[in-house]
Amino acid sequence: MRWDGQAITAERSDMLPGLESNSGFVRSVTTPEFAGVTFHEVLAKSALNKVGGADGGTWGVTINPYRGCSHACVYCFARPTHTYLEFDGGADFDQQIVVKTNVADVLTRELAKPSWDRHPVALGTNTDPYQRAEGRYRLMPGIIRALAESGTPFSILTKGSLLRRDIPLLVEAAKSVPVDIAMSIAVYDDDLQQSVEPGTPTTSARLATVRAVRDAGLDCSVFLMPVLPYITDTRAHLQDAVGRAAASGATSLMYSALHLKPGIKPWWYEWLGRTHPDLVGRYRAMYLDNTYAPKDYRRWLAERVRPILREHGLSLGQVDPATGSMGFSDDAVPRTSDQSPLKRADPGYAHRAEYRPTNGRQPARTAASSSPSLAPSPTSAPVRRTSSGPGGPRLF
Repeated sequence: MRWDGQAITAERSDMLPGLESNSGFVRSVTTPEFAGVTFHEVLAKSALNKVGGADGGTWGVTINPYRGCSHACVYCFARPTHTYLEFDGGADFDQQIVVKTNVADVLTRELAKPSWDRHPVALGTNTDPYQRAEGRYRLMPGIIRALAESGTPFSILTKGSLLRRDIPLLVEAAKSVPVDIAMSIAVYDDDLQQSVEPGTPTTSARLATVRAVRDAGLDCSVFLMPVLPYITDTRAHLQDAVGRAAASGATSLMYSALHLKPGIKPWWYEWLGRTHPDLVGRYRAMYLDNTYAPKDYRRWLAERVRPILREHGLSLGQVDPATGSMGFSDDAVPRTSDQSPLKRADPGYAHRAEYRPTNGRQPARTAASSSPSLAPSPTSAPVRRTSSGPGGPRLF
């Protein structure tokens, strides 16, 4: 197991004699409440991950309290990242969960640095911050408080209904900084959902979470991602998905077709062969040399989805300018090319540069009075991706 990347060599004066230096790896934990799952507790060296853009600037800043995800979504694009720790991207990704137990404390120190420019921070772009482990370790409340108290806008993308626990904290945070929340709900057939996303809360539970967020006065988008070709792209499934998202109070909906990185394909085809063997040939033809679905398919999907969105009064989600949270953009949408990725993802940068976090010397800024609307504007220009391959969302 490769734990070198977690190494912490600095000595600490508050440790017991002989333990002043900590390697970063603390312990591995199994518990009856999480049968089949092992938690590997580590001390993180850093909390903020800066992802570079094609123009040399910072495209996004993310926080991943966990590595691996017990939601066990077969299609998850983050599976290959687990191989860095000498785990595999299949069962190990689902069952060997790395927990950064000190992430909130490390984040607080990083946000206090004079160099921190309060760039929007995204959570949930690699592994889910509200997966089942969060019920045990409760890392998110400290992260939310640290971001809000430092004046840092943030977004959360999750499949976890556990987010409901932190709604009061999110409401309080939104009084000081822009907060963007999105619930990922890709499958609306219960049997299929339990097969392809076996560790996730039910679709109904996630829709109820959307409603709870909206009832608390916050906006909440729904990510209909990924749409599975020949499986969830039927008109009936899309009508049901969009209709139920709208009924839950979703403020916008974002969608995209499945994309398969090379490190995901073996696990995806193993599942597909067991559950839909008649589709294996079609998928291999679609994704033979591609990560993304063919352009013609993506155009066809856009022509099918967008009238349904209009029918239910839902706008197509875009990038929130305050948080940098990414929505969907495809070749069927006009693109802008006169801005750098940083400016497109974060047009509020200059405005934030004038803001100072509340520390007793200045009154708190409220989202209503001095931040862009939390709801993505239906008329705002879509964002052009810089990720390789056309048609897919850039999720940091």
